[in-house]
Amino acid sequence: MAHAIAEGAKNFGVEVELSYHVDAEDLSMFDAVLVGAPTYNHEIPIDMERLFEDAAVKGINLKGKVGGTFGSYGWSGEAPRFVLEIMKNKFEMRVVGEPLLAKYAPDQKTLDMCRELGRRVSETLIQQA
Repeated sequence: MAHAIAEGAKNFGVEVELSYHVDAEDLSMFDAVLVGAPTYNHEIPIDMERLFEDAAVKGINLKGKVGGTFGSYGWSGEAPRFVLEIMKNKFEMRVVGEPLLAKYAPDQKTLDMCRELGRRVSETLIQQA
């Protein structure tokens, strides 16, 4: 899903960095932050929970940055929604759309939606510039 989102964003000339791990301080370097969060036992993965807790404790300013979430799930799919709420309500980020969800593994339709999310993020960033 992340690769498809990156592909959609790159098609509009936006520089994309895919990373499986970032430190809280790194978040402030980016104009947009999209987080992939699989749901496991109705929870956000602990490493993502710690990332946002660490960002809050350190006072990392993400206000106005573009944000979005996506993820896969087997039963319920709450994690991307929880992360989006954190982005919007705690960090005052400018979220793009609703969380993009895939049950189990993304099919072609979901991957096309991922590319569309990347495109929307790119357009939002270009309009901000």
